[in-house]
Amino acid sequence: MDNVKYLFQHEMTNLKKLMQPCKLSITLKSSALLLSLFTLFLPVAGQANSLDTLSQFMKSTQSGRAHFTQVVTSPNKEGKKGRIKNSEGTFIFLRPQRFRFEYEKPFPQTIVADGQTLWLYDPDIAQVTARSQEKALGSTPASLIASAPDLTALEKDFTLSALNADSPTDPLQWVQATPRAQDSQLQMVRIGLSVNGQQVQLSKLEILDAFGQKSVISFDKFEVNPTSISPSSFKFTPPSGVETIRP
Repeated sequence: MDNVKYLFQHEMTNLKKLMQPCKLSITLKSSALLLSLFTLFLPVAGQANSLDTLSQFMKSTQSGRAHFTQVVTSPNKEGKKGRIKNSEGTFIFLRPQRFRFEYEKPFPQTIVADGQTLWLYDPDIAQVTARSQEKALGSTPASLIASAPDLTALEKDFTLSALNADSPTDPLQWVQATPRAQDSQLQMVRIGLSVNGQQVQLSKLEILDAFGQKSVISFDKFEVNPTSISPSSFKFTPPSGVETIRP
């Protein structure tokens, strides 16, 4: 069950604290999802650097759907290596302000931002937690993926910088996003983009939170601007018989 706790764990500034008393608060902890986007292919002009590529992605992709896998590694403690937790599921988003993470493994859990409310549904304990979306998300990976409409808006919450490749054989272009807020529970997010000719693929998010916990989210099976996604795709109604908490 712990694996599900980290969607935006660093991907959305520790929703674990924001969403309490919900037992599972996934990693919107820097939050998810979600967003962080996924394997997407967009036209890129010339020899664009990674900031130009990220800008093109944000302008061209207004909605999307992807499968994701997430690996969360806790920091080493008292000479012991940190635990590794794996999870996976599906992610959809619609700019601005709407996204939905459906965790499928190892346990089901749902995170929905409908533009006004951030919902976290944990079937295991039959509980829904609802918070103001504006207050709950703030400077989180969700802003990087689904919320901010363009680079200018993103730079209000993050300092962005183009990074060199990790090694000569690293095929990805990297952008680092560092929260401007001094009290952020998120240290930084690294966005990995793969460019092939006139196309770019956003393939990874590496998220490091203030506690030293690292989350790596990889996206595949991406659909860009699918016509089946609409505002109604993000409507959430608590299931009958489930407790709803509004902290």
